[in-house]
Amino acid sequence: MLSKVFSATIVGLDAQTIEVEVDASYGLRHFSIVGLPDKAVEESKERVGAAIKSSKFKSPHQEPIRILVNLAPADLKKEGSFYDLPIALGCLTASKQIKLPLENKIFLGELGLDGKLRPIKGALSFAMAAQRDGWSEIILPKANAREASLIAEHSKSKNNPKFKVTGVNSLKETIDYLQNKKQIPTIKTNLQDILENPSHSLDFDLIKGQSRAKRALVIATAGGHNILMYGPPGTGKTLLAKAIASISPSLNFKEALEITKIYSINGILPKENPLINVRPFRNPHHSTSEVALIGGGNPPKAGEITLSHRGVLFLDEFPEFHRDVLESLRQPMEEGEITILRAKHSLTLPARFILVAAANPCPCGFFNDPNRECTCAPSQIAKYQRKLSGPLMDRIDLFINVPAIKYEKLIEPETNESDIARTEIKKARKIQEQRTKGSINAEMSLQQIKQHCEIDSKSQNILKTFIDKGKMSVRGYHKILKVARTIADLNNSEHISYNHISEAMTYRMKMSNNAL
Repeated sequence: MLSKVFSATIVGLDAQTIEVEVDASYGLRHFSIVGLPDKAVEESKERVGAAIKSSKFKSPHQEPIRILVNLAPADLKKEGSFYDLPIALGCLTASKQIKLPLENKIFLGELGLDGKLRPIKGALSFAMAAQRDGWSEIILPKANAREASLIAEHSKSKNNPKFKVTGVNSLKETIDYLQNKKQIPTIKTNLQDILENPSHSLDFDLIKGQSRAKRALVIATAGGHNILMYGPPGTGKTLLAKAIASISPSLNFKEALEITKIYSINGILPKENPLINVRPFRNPHHSTSEVALIGGGNPPKAGEITLSHRGVLFLDEFPEFHRDVLESLRQPMEEGEITILRAKHSLTLPARFILVAAANPCPCGFFNDPNRECTCAPSQIAKYQRKLSGPLMDRIDLFINVPAIKYEKLIEPETNESDIARTEIKKARKIQEQRTKGSINAEMSLQQIKQHCEIDSKSQNILKTFIDKGKMSVRGYHKILKVARTIADLNNSEHISYNHISEAMTYRMKMSNNAL
């Protein structure tokens, strides 16, 4: 007898429906799976057989029966262990041991030998695809039900309001539920409470001094601009970068879903919270490989730049990263996505992040320091600074020196800088989104720059001088306009003034000050 059960697989960051066909016939005992399965899928026949036996049914490994499982479409590589549950249900219905209503439902889950279901990766993507494609219900492990229920809550007002998420503990419980022998309550999640209560480990107010660096970070956060902080060690560059989360605007539900989906597929979603409600802050070590940073592997998976989507990618000790790793950032910094091409795979992943880099001016950290003597040889300094190529540096919007601070600054009373900065950034982001219909200043196209970044003749003259003398590239010119537009938005100004252009230009003067 032929049985059909529907499941799904992950392709990039999205899910695609998979049809699990199971044919059972009498004959020599045999169990095979076709349809481009990987090793984990092939091994599911052993898990399925033991799980069926533990659930008090006749295992195909103990009966004179031939089982053939086909995973369609056959030309799509099948990976992972979440086909166990649909294969088990297909075996039981194909061998006529039970009769179940399997139509219009998606089944996912890894089975233990005792028949219990283990958690899977990517539950949110599976639920999103099932809701999108019009399936009435998705049945998956109970440990993943709260995560998947985010889509059920959101879909009440969408095109599939009857979409349902059901979490089960075992194969036996799944069968009892489908036969109406057991009722499983619907899990409900209050999305608004999750989004409105983000937590931050470090507040902007706790960092003393560095007012100019804080101003640059406010501008970078408001417009989504990339920033490089340089200065001697121990001046607070890392703390400043970590404090960005405390002034960043809250995530909306669409952004939270994007981030949660990425983390769910990578299996790093926090257990205590089904929906990520704070912007990501990724801080990879300088020994990180190119694949770990931009993504890849076989099959291709997300790297650090995708994990920092809609958040911050912080690269401390920037010149210590391998040259090829840094150069691989150039495309995603410009386009907000990364395309990974392999012989059998092509994958485009989102990478709309704010790059926050921190660097010392030399290996010892005290080059050009007024109070400490640099111990590096000129060749060491040149080699250190050569790691940061011109094209890479040209893609950074703001450069800011973070000098050592005096003791008097350390004992100053706390202020409410975080609240003020957060309010300014929120207003500026709202202005940008209304003006460009959803995007921020760093994402403006050339057409949008022409439309929204008009400047007066005085501003044009100073920019003309720098460009004609070769001190600024065309890309640098556009970045000046974008940063100036952000400064104007922070000042609630409709037009970009000469003062806005002047301030934006001060953050591009890194070479004339012997910085990196």
